[in-house]
Parts: sequence; structure tokens; C-alpha cells
Amino acid sequence: MDPMDFQLHRDPFGRLVLTDAQGARHVGVTPVRAFPLAAPDEGLSLVGPDGHELVWLDHLAELSVPARSLVEEDLAARDFAPTIERIVAVSSFSTPCTWQVLTDRGAMSFVLKSEDDIRRLAGSALLIASGEGLQLRVADHKRLDSPSRKLLERFL
Repeated sequence: MDPMDFQLHRDPFGRLVLTDAQGARHVGVTPVRAFPLAAPDEGLSLVGPDGHELVWLDHLAELSVPARSLVEEDLAARDFAPTIERIVAVSSFSTPCTWQVLTDRGAMSFVLKSEDDIRRLAGSALLIASGEGLQLRVADHKRLDSPSRKLLERFL
């Protein structure tokens, strides 16, 4: 389906509704990123409540501004991955250990169960899985402040 062949809006219950070119309404549409970490704005599927893909978008920019805003709101509500801006302290250099960090969402602490829970992504980005199952991002570990880099290097 061409991005121009449908319309998106919210119903009174806050659900995303897709109306296709034939006038069929699909209530409860879910946007799903194909590459949420490596290319969050590329490869997006709009999936119906039955789990079947209704629309494939090569890039989020294909949508009109109002439709893109609705999709971005939906994605933001589900994609909670704080970005680590600074590592304040680490309880030990062996795992499991407790990390105290400052994120774009505020200060927090989490348990790192294993060095294997730190995954390298494209460029200098990292994804860290906490013992509680929360995913934390480091946009570019080379751009962290020097004390944070020194602490992190002990685990990479």
C-alpha cells in the first residue's frame, strides 16, 4: 500500500486507526520498527490488530507530518530505552555489579549480571541490558566523559 493511499487518526479511546484507500477501517494499528536500534527511522510496518502487516514504509519521512506525529507518539510510548549520559559509579569490576548512572530520564541504578549484557551496535553505540530486563542505550561511548569511559572500558 502506498503511504498516500491511507489515513491515520486516533479514535476516542486513543487507538491508532488506519483507513485504507477502499475505506476499510483498521482499529488498533501498531507501528513496528524493523531496525529499532540501528536505523529507527527506516523500515517501519503498520500492523493490524490481527498481527498482519497493513503497510510497509521504507522511511518514516514518507508519512505526512500529522501521520508521522501519531506514529512517533505510539512508538515513544512503547520504546522506553533510557540513554546513559554519564556513569557515576560501579560497585565492582566483576559481575554481577551495580551501576549508578545518569540518563536522559534521570539518575538510576541497575545490576549488570554479565559483561555479555553489553552489546556493541553500529558505530560506537552500545546497548546494555540490566538484570531487571531494562535496555539502556549509550549513543556513542567515545563521547562519554573521561571518568565514564574509564569505568566502561573495564567491561568492554
